[in-house]
This record gives sequence, C-alpha cells and structure tokens, in this order.
Amino acid sequence: MIITEENLKIVILDELRKTLFKEGLRHHYVNKIPVHESIYRVGSPCYFNVIKQAREFYKQGLYEAVNEEERRILETTELGEWAMFEGEEVPLDFPMYIETLDEAKKKKKKDPPIGKPSRNTGSGKKYKVFVRNPKTGKIKKITYGDAKGGLKGGWNSAEARKSFASRHKCAQKKDRTKAGYWACRAHKDFGPGIGRFW
Repeated sequence: MIITEENLKIVILDELRKTLFKEGLRHHYVNKIPVHESIYRVGSPCYFNVIKQAREFYKQGLYEAVNEEERRILETTELGEWAMFEGEEVPLDFPMYIETLDEAKKKKKKDPPIGKPSRNTGSGKKYKVFVRNPKTGKIKKITYGDAKGGLKGGWNSAEARKSFASRHKCAQKKDRTKAGYWACRAHKDFGPGIGRFW
C-alpha cells in the first residue's frame, strides 16, 4: 500500500479528532449528525458544550459541518456561548420562554408568615397557620378550630383546659404540620398568656 501525503493527512486528522473530540462531539462526527440535532436534551449543559466545541474545531478546520444549517449555526451564531445579563448568566442565541407579568408576580409573592397563627378569613376552620414541612421543605397551610364556635372559650378555666388537653391528648402532639398540634396551643396564641396546654 502506497502512503500518499493526502492519505497521511487524513489518518493524522482522524487520530487528532479521536483524541481531541469529547464523546458527544465524536458521536456527532462519526454518525454525521448535525450538532443542532443534538443527542443531548436541548438546553442542557452538554447540548451547549457540544455546539461550543464543534465551533472551536470548525474554526481550526478539524470539524466539518454536515449541512448548511449546521454551517450557518457554527459561522453566524454564538450558540453555546454564555454572557451576563442583568446579573444572570444566560445562553446566547438560544430562544427561551419569557414569563408573563402575572407569572412573575406569582413568583414574587411573599411567603406567608411561618409558624404564626392567625384568624382564617376563608371558609372552613376558624384559625390558620403556615408551616414549612421539614421533609419536603414546602409551605403547608394548616387550618384548625370549629368555625361555628369551639376553641373560643375556656382559656381562663383550668377545668376546661384540662378536659380539652386530656380529650385531645395534647401532651402527645409533637407534629407541627398537624392541626391537632396547633389546636392544643391555641390558647397561647389567641387567649391570655397561659403557658401550658388547655
């Protein structure tokens, strides 16, 4: 077999590509898949890295565009590059969904006061409290107390407090994400300063 200069150049370039191209770009190159038809999820770090790497090697002559669309992306866009915009790092030449004003307001809505019981203005129970679930980290609204009456009364009566505490087993209530925990402590939040269970 006669080795020509052209054949040697092809062999050397192939070896260079095998060592320089990372796995994702190598897969695109070997299978003739354009980088914009990525094997990675669109918008993922690997998606951007493959396009950025392809552009760098394209400029050096090591990567060849599969079609005109890929050539256009590599030559005229900055897809795969990142820049700072209003204090946030954003991908360049990558279309993104813009939140509507209402969605932005919903996200900016203040967190409710956590662990601070208040009267419930909605329907259902008499009182409400917002607590953070320690297992999930999410805010949970707990409502408790009979809206028609109940829980308003015998805070000053030691007998009523004792009866309520034994009936509801207040000494065993430890879970802050349950209504019973807060019902047993309602007198502390809405009644006179009595430091024990009902």
